[in-house]
Amino acid sequence: MFREMLRNKQRLTTKECIEILKCEPRGILSVLGEDDYPYGMPLNHYYCEEDGKLYFHGGRNGHKIDAIRHHDKASFCVYDQGFRQEGEWFLRIRSVIVFGRIEIIEDQKKTYEIARKLSYKFTKDEEYIESEIQKSGPGTLLFALKPEYMTGKLVKES
Repeated sequence: MFREMLRNKQRLTTKECIEILKCEPRGILSVLGEDDYPYGMPLNHYYCEEDGKLYFHGGRNGHKIDAIRHHDKASFCVYDQGFRQEGEWFLRIRSVIVFGRIEIIEDQKKTYEIARKLSYKFTKDEEYIESEIQKSGPGTLLFALKPEYMTGKLVKES
């Protein structure tokens, strides 16, 4: 199933892929939805170095959760802001695609812990973070993508 990259010179190292997953705040999670249609959605994420999983949170009900409960395989794509080398008009963009299986995590303590870590990607305002967790935490569902295969690449937009 997992194919080798054709343009090997563009391959990113595992370390580079992890750095993108840690630094970039959002990506596209793709699951298999109703009637086997692909369903991709933009989501914020947190990459945990301790266990190598990507964590997401959302509501307890809806299309995304129904799809995950029906079929646990997913992919997640993240890309950076890109950069231009001097004298070039086009961007060079680094992207990462992670394939794996999603698990739903019912542990409220873990949910709040990950929600805090994810929030730090956007703000350091502790008071705001705690207020949001107290307000939204009880209705939040945490789920994790356990990587089975990951690939990254540097591409030019030209």
